[in-house]
Amino acid sequence: MSLREAIQTYHTLLTDDMAAATQEQLDTQQRRRGLFFGARPLCTVLRPRFMTPEQYRFLQARVHVLMGAFGKAYRAAIEDATFRKQFALLPWEETLVRYNPGFRDPSPTSRVDTFFVTDRGGLRLMEYNADTPASPAYNDELADIFSAMPTMREFQREYEVRALRGRHGVLHALLDAYEQWLGHRAKPRIAILDWREVPTYSEFLLFEKFFKEQGIECIITDPREVEYRDGKLMAGDFHITLIYKRVLASELVERGGMDHPVVRAVLDGAVCMVNPFRCKILHKKASLAVLSDERNAELFTLNELEAISAHIPWTCMVEERHTHYRGEAIDLIPFILAHREQLVLKPNDEYGGKGVTLGWLCSAEEWEKTIQTALTEPFVVQERVTIPTEPFPSMVDGKVAFFDRMLDTNPLVFYGDYVDGCLSRLSAEALLNVTAGTGSAVATFIVEKR
Repeated sequence: MSLREAIQTYHTLLTDDMAAATQEQLDTQQRRRGLFFGARPLCTVLRPRFMTPEQYRFLQARVHVLMGAFGKAYRAAIEDATFRKQFALLPWEETLVRYNPGFRDPSPTSRVDTFFVTDRGGLRLMEYNADTPASPAYNDELADIFSAMPTMREFQREYEVRALRGRHGVLHALLDAYEQWLGHRAKPRIAILDWREVPTYSEFLLFEKFFKEQGIECIITDPREVEYRDGKLMAGDFHITLIYKRVLASELVERGGMDHPVVRAVLDGAVCMVNPFRCKILHKKASLAVLSDERNAELFTLNELEAISAHIPWTCMVEERHTHYRGEAIDLIPFILAHREQLVLKPNDEYGGKGVTLGWLCSAEEWEKTIQTALTEPFVVQERVTIPTEPFPSMVDGKVAFFDRMLDTNPLVFYGDYVDGCLSRLSAEALLNVTAGTGSAVATFIVEKR
């Protein structure tokens, strides 16, 4: 089946009248379901993202191999403090990652940010969100909306579609970690934990509703509203036994300190927290540099090394050193200075595109200044990847119009092992991030010809 033909079929169905009806339904449903990132509607296009079964199986297979490599790097970091230095952990992180969370996986629920590409390997993994992966509930709600669209009804006369959903995987991962922590099966009392002012708060409401529909007690609470008393973590009179941590670990500790009630309760074993503090090891941008570094090659199998070479863009911690780039020996800092057009600089532990400098979009002076910052703070340098584009329809002045949007592919990964579900994001700018204010989320569907 040709994916291009499927997309064209959908677009042909979007007459101005059909597009107007679709836009009205999209707007109505997003308002009704609270699908807003802050004040912005989550989705601004009139078509879901389509993926072939072959693409999805390829994504699952290749990410599975890479997760094996990440897992080996994580275990080496836990066992060897010298090896762990490659991740550039902060002192408080170094302290907390030594704590055993009571279950096996450092990131039972996670997400990797990738691009399908046309050159070598067919896929590039740009980041590993191992701390607080957002948007599974948003994705599922958008899937429900698009499934009921009038355009989709007509499209399904020729094509079968299946939405790639994520909420169920999050729930399974939470319950599995809790069962391991507790030592037997029981229903937890879940607190979704983050600051009340964050723009993703509307997704917490969706998860709260979903958990309660499964018969699980749940509240949403702010780290400033909890207390640790008599060996229990409490939010008012609600005894929390499982934290679904949506607050970034760095923000929790930086704003609340090591004596925060959540930190103390977790370290005392009074509450289960997913993802645990150990997630910080792989969440660092340095985790990709660890996989890329030729000095660590003996850690991985030949199959894993082939996958790293094919799918991880060259990534290196910014420091005064000699290393290799595409088989050639280089002096790293002069190399970065001389190849701005092909490189990206990223802080080791930020999110939402904060601090990312795209070499081809900045001046030589700005690039040099960022390098100086990167020599004093943990940064990685990463090879530029050509971002794929795809046409998506929007309403403009009452008529349907098609615009090429940059498209990334964000598979959900569970237990640091397998892909189950996928998010997609669009942008008209090179920095694809809904948090940054330039993007659109969109539901992902597997499509096959009838």
